[in-house]
Amino acid sequence: QVQLVESGGGLVQAGGSLRLSCGASGTIFSINFMGWYRQAPGKQRELVARITSGDSTNYADSVKGRFTISRDNAKNTVFLQMNSLKPEDTAVYYCNAEILSFSRVKVRYWGQGTQVTVSS
Repeated sequence: QVQLVESGGGLVQAGGSLRLSCGASGTIFSINFMGWYRQAPGKQRELVARITSGDSTNYADSVKGRFTISRDNAKNTVFLQMNSLKPEDTAVYYCNAEILSFSRVKVRYWGQGTQVTVSS
């Protein structure tokens, strides 16, 4: 069993910054990728950023140049540095990871979500 535990959400004024963290723990052979999704009220969950085990990254167009994703492979942790935050970034942010078990089964896991609120 694998758990993803997020931290770092909160309330910030427009133009401010927040840093989200997500650590994976449990029975893990390897992690193919880790990433962040977000879901605003009344909207579908959308990809914010993703990083592979080889450090390839991709971002939603709406956050390019403002958000940076990184990971610490040794600690199975992914970070999302969010700068120049806008009110439209307000959402619940979910950590997501594709994890390979020791039996070589790939499973995608989700964190419980952390609220990010940006005031204007």
